[in-house]
Amino acid sequence: MATQHTDRREVLTGARVVLPSGVVHASLTVEGGRIVANRHDERGGTDLAGHWIVPGFVDIHVHGGGGASFSAGTAEEALTAIGTHRAHGTTTLLASTVTGDLDDLARQAAALSELVEQGELAGIHFEGPFISRHRCGAHQPTLLRDPDPADVRKLVDAARGTARMMTLAPELPGGLDSVRLLVEHGVIAAVGHTDGDYDATLKAIDAGATVATHLFNAMPGLAHRAPGPVAALLQDERVTVELINDGVHLHPSVLELAFRSAGARRVAFITDAMGAAGMSDGLYPLGPMRVEVKDGVARLVEGGSIAGSTLTLDTAFRRAVTVDQLPVEQVVQAISATPAKLLGLYDSIGSLEVGKDADLVVLDDEFALVGVMRKGEWVVRPANG
Repeated sequence: MATQHTDRREVLTGARVVLPSGVVHASLTVEGGRIVANRHDERGGTDLAGHWIVPGFVDIHVHGGGGASFSAGTAEEALTAIGTHRAHGTTTLLASTVTGDLDDLARQAAALSELVEQGELAGIHFEGPFISRHRCGAHQPTLLRDPDPADVRKLVDAARGTARMMTLAPELPGGLDSVRLLVEHGVIAAVGHTDGDYDATLKAIDAGATVATHLFNAMPGLAHRAPGPVAALLQDERVTVELINDGVHLHPSVLELAFRSAGARRVAFITDAMGAAGMSDGLYPLGPMRVEVKDGVARLVEGGSIAGSTLTLDTAFRRAVTVDQLPVEQVVQAISATPAKLLGLYDSIGSLEVGKDADLVVLDDEFALVGVMRKGEWVVRPANG
C-alpha cells in the first residue's frame, strides 16, 4: 500500500545536508510528508551529528529484489521488490520488465499499472523484446522481435498511461518509427541492447531517443575507427546515460570516462537489479531465464552471460564516493536529481528543497546507510532517531 504520511513535525539536526547549492550543516524540518525548512537555526529533534542527509534515490532501471521479480506480474512480488529497494534508500523507482511474449508483457503491465496508480511505483520500463539478437544479454533470444510500431503501441496501451520508458535497438526494422511513436505518447525512448553503429544511434537521438540503457553494456564497444553507439550517446547533450556502478559491469576507469564526458547532470546511476538483490547466492528466475548468483554476481545458467545485478543503490552510492572518489554532490546528482528530472518529477523529488516530498537517506560518516524516510515516514529509522 502507498505510504500514508501524517502531519507530525520532525526536525533532523546536526547532519551534513547535501543541497543543490552544496553541502551545508543544516537542520531539515519535515511536516505533512514534505520538507518545510532547511536552515541552521532549528534545535532539538533527532540528532544526526556526524551523519549525511541526501535525497532519496531514484532508480529508473530495476527488475526485482528480495527474491521477487516485477516480471511475475503480481502485486505481491512487486511489493516485495519495492520494499527491498526502499529499505536500501530507493524511494522512487520504475518497474522494469524482461523480454517475454507480448501478451504476457501486456498482462504484467496491466498489473503493475495499478501499483503506479497507488503511488508505489513511478512507472513501467519495458526492456525488450524489441532488442538485438546480437546483444541480447540475459534476454531470451527466441522471444525477441523487431520493433513494429503496432506492437510497441500494444504495450504502451496495456500500461494505461503508466509506461515511462522503453528500451529498444533503433537499427532494427521499425526502430526509428517506434522511437517517434514513444515520444508522441510521452514515453522515454532508450537505446540499448543494440548492435547499431554511430550513425544509426545519432538517427535515433534525432528521432527523440534520450536515454542510453546501461551504457557500454550490451552494445558495441568504443573503437578508434568505429565509435559505435557509445560515442554518440556520450557526446550528445540530449542523452542521459545509465551506469551500473557495482564493480562488475564497468571498470572504474570507464565510469570515470563517462562522468568526464557526460557530467553528473547527464548520468543516472541504476541497479539493473534482478530478484537476487538483497538476497544470498543461489538460483533465481529472470523472466523465462534461470540465473545463478555466485559471490553476488548474477549470470545465466545457460551460457553464463551477466544477468542484471544484485546491486542496491546505497551500495552504488558508497562505492562512487569511497572507490571511485567522486564528489558527494556529483553522486547525489547522478543518483537522485538527474533521474528525477528525466522522469519529470524534479518538482517533488530529487533534492532536499523546501516544498518537496520528504524523501531522504541518512548515511554515516563512512557512507553506510542508517536511515531512510519516504514522504515523511521512516522506512528505516536511524538507531538514534
